[in-house]
Amino acid sequence: MLPNIKSILYASDLSRNSAYAYRFALSCAEKYDAMINIVHIMEDMGPWAKSIVEGYLPKGHHAKVVQELKEHIENRLRVFCDSHVDESPECVMRVGSILVYEGNPAEEILKQAQKLGADLIFIGSHGKGSSTHPFFGSVARKVAGLSKIPVVVIPIPEDSDIVFTEI
Repeated sequence: MLPNIKSILYASDLSRNSAYAYRFALSCAEKYDAMINIVHIMEDMGPWAKSIVEGYLPKGHHAKVVQELKEHIENRLRVFCDSHVDESPECVMRVGSILVYEGNPAEEILKQAQKLGADLIFIGSHGKGSSTHPFFGSVARKVAGLSKIPVVVIPIPEDSDIVFTEI
């Protein structure tokens, strides 16, 4: 029996070229009539660093940061969908939720995939050679290695002439 793909988790690091991986998730969602849940994980600072930050910032700052990140993702999504309206008129309607959490990125991505009942995870990887995003490559490897559902790792081009500023 062929797999029934109805829920896709797209993990974004919000880098300049991250929309490149989103294109693959959107294409798959359209092909299988699936919904996409976008997740961004903020690296957990740890209790010591968090206590210092909380000492200098007003109460509720963390919630404000989370809300601003969600709005940032929503804005980038609108720009992406507006620029691809001819190819994908249902682009915005394919997104079920936009989630922002703090924690260990690989663990949180896997936890959210399970919680949402995702059938497939899309994640971009900047690879070993990238000095600007070496962390996310390791997250993609961890997610792929630990996931109980299929993971599609999309190599993100670092070419200066290929820039996708959306998503």
